[in-house]
Amino acid sequence: MSGCPIARSVAAGLAAIAAILLGLVAGSSFFVGAPPSGAEPTSTAIPPGASPATAGAVAAAVPAGLLESEKNTIQVFRSAGPSVVFVTNNALRRDFFSMNVTEVPQGTGSGFLWDTHGHVVTNYHVIENGQTFSVTLPSGVTREAQVIGAEPRKDIAVLHFDTTGLAITPLPVGRSEPLIVGQKVLAIGNPFGLDRTLTTGVISALGREFPTLGGFVIEDVIQTDASINPGNSGGPLIDSAGRLIGVNTAIYSPSGTSAGIGFAIPVDTVARIVPQLIRFGQVRHAGIGVTVVPDHIVRSWGVAGIVVREVFGGSEAARVGLRSIGLNRRGNVVSADIVTAIDGLPVKSFAELANALDGRQPGEEVVLTVVRGKETLPIEMKLTEIGG
Repeated sequence: MSGCPIARSVAAGLAAIAAILLGLVAGSSFFVGAPPSGAEPTSTAIPPGASPATAGAVAAAVPAGLLESEKNTIQVFRSAGPSVVFVTNNALRRDFFSMNVTEVPQGTGSGFLWDTHGHVVTNYHVIENGQTFSVTLPSGVTREAQVIGAEPRKDIAVLHFDTTGLAITPLPVGRSEPLIVGQKVLAIGNPFGLDRTLTTGVISALGREFPTLGGFVIEDVIQTDASINPGNSGGPLIDSAGRLIGVNTAIYSPSGTSAGIGFAIPVDTVARIVPQLIRFGQVRHAGIGVTVVPDHIVRSWGVAGIVVREVFGGSEAARVGLRSIGLNRRGNVVSADIVTAIDGLPVKSFAELANALDGRQPGEEVVLTVVRGKETLPIEMKLTEIGG
């Protein structure tokens, strides 16, 4: 980088989490058998809004002599089950001879009811590349659905379907902060197309980082040993109180099936993103409001940081004194502002910059560490709203 005395540094590599995104497979169904004869009923309470099929399952007697932990598992499944849906991703195909266009299922996954207005939360990779979509409720009713918003960086998408004439039971939403390693969790979904399948386990670890598209990461990911398999994608991870604590998204497995290490997007991330997708159709990201030099070019210069390419007149970045890159007549760089940290957190790539600003709001104040020639400057500025 001619004329710009910037110390070279070796970028520290992020520890990549080897994971296989859950595949989408065609669906089938199974039936819940009747209780053993002579079983002693302990409860026949039916959750408000339960469908006829769900009501029948709930009304089934619970055998006497079960452990309290077993009764809790049954209770949570019966209360949360009506909120879990089957998501079908369809592609449009034109018949070569008749030229008729038909819908062909190209994969399935799981999702859950977010509210009573027909919004369904699932994974982005469940709906990726789909052209039409449908959701099937536990009652067997299937409705067409539309994608109203998606955030690929966090692997979250929201569908909407018409709820006319349907009883809708959304999941209660928990919080990430109280979660602890060792607590019981339940996963409900449609692995291998088997609808409304329940698996149980514990939280194996917290604070994991999971890579997504474009080098972005989901932070504070939940690791669980509850069995998660292809088709579980987008389904809920639930605590023993029946509250949503995560969205099942991936497994660690060389074979592509459960090996006791599954990952779920934390509920705090979901609760922050989903309302924005419902309201705006996208997430309102906060940034520093400048264009930057592509990472691969910056790396070829041996620079660790974000090189500011252009600062727009009248912008917040211009107000606080950030400068556009300076070139001589030969096109060589003679001056540049390099952002190396946000509020003391080092950033060496655009993805790291985006991750550092994840969860920040436009108008929020931050302190940039900027290298300019031989100087290192702290620059305070307000974040700007940028496009997704």
